[in-house]
Amino acid sequence: MNLRSSWVAETGQTREDTRLNQVGATTMINPVQVRSGILPGSYDGKWRLSGFWMDKASAMTATVSEGRAVIQGDISQGVYPVALPASEQVTFAAGDAQYGRIDLVVLKIYDNLYDGSTRNEAKVEIIRGVPGQAPQAPVAPPRSLPLYEVTVPAGASAGNGGIPWNTALKDLRTPVVALGGILPVEGPVLPGAHPGQYQDTANNQLQRWDGGQWVAYPEAIGGIIPSSASTLTASYTGQYRDTPGGQLQRWNGSAWTPAVPGPYFVDNGDFGDTASTAYTPTLGGRATNPLTVNFVAPPSKAVAVSFGCKLRSGSPDHYAYMALKLTQGATVVNDLDDDYATIAASQHMVSVSTTRRYSNLTPGATYTLTAHFRVIANTLGLKGGFDNTYIKVDPLP
Repeated sequence: MNLRSSWVAETGQTREDTRLNQVGATTMINPVQVRSGILPGSYDGKWRLSGFWMDKASAMTATVSEGRAVIQGDISQGVYPVALPASEQVTFAAGDAQYGRIDLVVLKIYDNLYDGSTRNEAKVEIIRGVPGQAPQAPVAPPRSLPLYEVTVPAGASAGNGGIPWNTALKDLRTPVVALGGILPVEGPVLPGAHPGQYQDTANNQLQRWDGGQWVAYPEAIGGIIPSSASTLTASYTGQYRDTPGGQLQRWNGSAWTPAVPGPYFVDNGDFGDTASTAYTPTLGGRATNPLTVNFVAPPSKAVAVSFGCKLRSGSPDHYAYMALKLTQGATVVNDLDDDYATIAASQHMVSVSTTRRYSNLTPGATYTLTAHFRVIANTLGLKGGFDNTYIKVDPLP
């Protein structure tokens, strides 16, 4: 038998046994006991857990690969370190003539002090299940570490193809690490032993035990949740996340919203004109009217709004105007005003633009800006012409 253990045999423990089993793996489950499990690692560094890997050797025989593990006894019995420095084969009994069964492969500690077995050793063993129409795996005995469940079909034997290894194995192995180490999760996710314990999940997410649950690492420290974990529920108002689309968002207490709203932009490249001397949102010749943009007021309560166009007034002595009206629903917050309009007098198209600040807005509220146009009163029937009109809203910090 290749499986070695320390502090089991009454006599005969060698220095080699002791050296092989100095594992230092103590993932705590309470102040006295540790989690039973296998030390992680692989030869090429590609896998979390390769110790005690099991695979087909022949029709009814499997090979259990080398590895190191710890097996926790009852609370007063301590923990048993074991090592398998070379692979070992286990052979399964032929299947029942009528029903299938599920066998359990375990690392088993025999300790005469506690089990009266007159044996003091560690073994790789098969615990045979009971055949049945709906077979169940046997319960792991005390001082043992389950490795695999193996489904043995009815009638399986070396002479008729044996065990279908590709579908028969259920991997039960779970890793352990040294006290304070980050646990790579394989198999079931078990509770932590103390706040501040860390684990690395199967989908490569670092988590911290907060005393009651595993919490994603960025949630625990106030960092940004990565896009790979963006489906997680927020845990506090003000938390940030990076979406798969690359947008930074902030949890406002009930929903994820853009962390930095905007900028908001709308434009219209069609030419339109008007002879109205009062402000109007409608330009003749345009397929789409009016030109509007909605925006959400930021926490700063202020935005910078730029707008402009190419325009002509039809005469160098008459003016054409483009101005904005700010509303919140049906309420006018800031009305049209020539003092804040773009203005030009020209019989040719000229580019005009301006920027102004809107303040004292309600954070989180939605506002609407609507472009209006007019020409100065005249007796010549002039029309103001407008092209390439746009509105841009930048939230201010």
